[in-house]
Amino acid sequence: MTETVEVPAGAMTSRRREATRQKLLDAAAQVFAEEGLDAASVEAICERAGFTRGAFYSNFDSKDALFLELAGRVARSRVDSARERVALLESEGDLREVTVDALSIVQQVLDVSGDDRLAILLMSEIRIHALRDPQLGAAYLAQNEDIRTSVAQVVRDIAAAKSLRLRLPADEVARLMLTVWEGESVRGTMAGLDYETVCRRTSEELARVAQLVIEVPADQPRASSE
Repeated sequence: MTETVEVPAGAMTSRRREATRQKLLDAAAQVFAEEGLDAASVEAICERAGFTRGAFYSNFDSKDALFLELAGRVARSRVDSARERVALLESEGDLREVTVDALSIVQQVLDVSGDDRLAILLMSEIRIHALRDPQLGAAYLAQNEDIRTSVAQVVRDIAAAKSLRLRLPADEVARLMLTVWEGESVRGTMAGLDYETVCRRTSEELARVAQLVIEVPADQPRASSE
């Protein structure tokens, strides 16, 4: 006889709430891609997700709050992808086989192929709104600090696995890499470059940063990213 496992009512409610929240975020990303942040109304997001305004406001205080969380999800996915890549390379023993060539490290660990046009536009729009709204700005800065802390840990993991010495503290390396990552992605998208070219150019710029911050032993020639 199969035993029936009862799921606590509170757990079921929590799952439904999270599913609703996720659908609203997914719908917001789609509406934003089609209409832009300012034109993406709460009504349009709710209609796309199949929910009422009540469902929206039971999950988010405002449209800005939703888009801030969506931007955070994009940013965290970058960091999670890098962290998973480090763990995979370490488990397979591949990370120690990567040379000190900065471009090689960036390509194998800091994969930027997830930065699609929607993600870049979303982060740029959120940044503009954060400049105008002090409350949103404070939330954006706090979110950025969390992301920088996570990237810094990835940098420490790479340095430890590769026995690398850094010219700057990991926190500063993370700050530089995030600035370059965002800047180059925005410039490439603004210039109308195709997706693959934006990814390649961003990786190359990140490699130049890596070259500057990695202390290469005197008996080992510095690799070029050119």
